[in-house]
Amino acid sequence: MAFWIANVAGLMIAYLLGSIPTGYLVGKLKGIDIREHCSKSTGATNVLRTLGKLPAAVVLLVDILKGAGAVAFVRWVCPWWITLLSSTSPSMPELQAWQPWVICLAGLAALLGHARSIWLNFTGGKSAATGLGVLLALSWQVGIGVAMVFCGGIAIFRIVCLSSMLAALVAIAFIFVLPQPLPYRLLVIAGAIYVIARHRANIQRLLSGTEPRLGAK
Repeated sequence: MAFWIANVAGLMIAYLLGSIPTGYLVGKLKGIDIREHCSKSTGATNVLRTLGKLPAAVVLLVDILKGAGAVAFVRWVCPWWITLLSSTSPSMPELQAWQPWVICLAGLAALLGHARSIWLNFTGGKSAATGLGVLLALSWQVGIGVAMVFCGGIAIFRIVCLSSMLAALVAIAFIFVLPQPLPYRLLVIAGAIYVIARHRANIQRLLSGTEPRLGAK
């Protein structure tokens, strides 16, 4: 029982970490509701367009840390909780078998929390930065590779949404090239699809040629 209680609590905390409305809070410090401007997203891109580079950098960093923190919490704290709460905790092989699946769910919970924050009536951002944090915590090699693809996309196209979707697709390729557990691969596939689905409006603007580039008014 302690095993399930600890893991369910860990997943709830992963969601709450992801749901911290960083962009909204930074906007409030500046006296605005970021959801009423530009794309109405709470992500770093909308903060950049609305408030400038420094607030956007803060939001980007915190959103990445949210994803990494959610995975790290479930990976390191939940096994300790299980040992603390139960005198008959699962054996080490059992923990090793279950932990990748719980980490997978924690990553999804963080993505869901960012996009559907309980503090913002289940609205939020597009989960790209939080997804990068999840990747960095799962496999730093994959995370760095995806970050490089994103930066390369920005340098070439100067369109954030296109770079984010390219990075999401490349993440799937990277996670299969490197030796990773099956749950991690399933998480990256599901997360990439979710991030791309969150960009539906951007895809329509890309097709119509109206998606703004970085630096455009």
